[in-house]
Amino acid sequence: MAFELEVLKSRLAINGLTIEYVPETGSTNADLLAIPGVPEGTVLIAGAQSAGRGRNSRAFASPEGGLYMSVMLHPQSVAEALGITPLAAVAVARAIEEQFGLNPGIKWVNDILIDGKKVCGILAEAVQGERLNVVLGIGVNVTQPEGGFPEGLRDIAGALFENPHEHAREKLAAAILNSLFARNFDTHSEYVRRSAVLGRTVMVNCAGDIYQARAVAIDERFRLVVERGAEHIHLDSGEVSIKL
Repeated sequence: MAFELEVLKSRLAINGLTIEYVPETGSTNADLLAIPGVPEGTVLIAGAQSAGRGRNSRAFASPEGGLYMSVMLHPQSVAEALGITPLAAVAVARAIEEQFGLNPGIKWVNDILIDGKKVCGILAEAVQGERLNVVLGIGVNVTQPEGGFPEGLRDIAGALFENPHEHAREKLAAAILNSLFARNFDTHSEYVRRSAVLGRTVMVNCAGDIYQARAVAIDERFRLVVERGAEHIHLDSGEVSIKL
């Protein structure tokens, strides 16, 4: 199903964005990072990616039927830059809920889950020049890829829909951008409310130190607080998986 950029633009509630759509590219993040002087609010959307990237240089599967979008942002401080990933997670979760009535959760730090399966990944990449540039990449599995997900992803990856819905990608992209730039919500409280890990037993992998703990809080810096025996650990990096 063709992507209709004018449908997306007609649903925007904000001004000043420059949006381009391409049917396929290597990586929308890499494309924006390669262009010097890109203004804030520049958005690149692809129908598919051949070299999509996730955290820790992992490949991010990006078949046709998904929404792959990168946004250039110019945060005013490092603290603001560090808040971009949780802000984006909330914006995506709100957009999915508002547009499609689904109930997404956020798995710290940057995954969106529905029914326990990952439907969205977020990757913010910063480059310091004359100003701080952050390219925010958002990849959403809107529909199941033809033939299903690859063997290694079938147990962990999901999609919003099994079959295409008319203008689902355009509606979702517009809703994400509206939330991302309007910021008419409290990011921390929304992030905590939508957390898929709080109160759960998780496996923590922090620089190769792997252990079981209980997720008990998300602090004001969006660090995950886990309880390991009598110790409370504030995680500002690493990964967690939910222990079933």
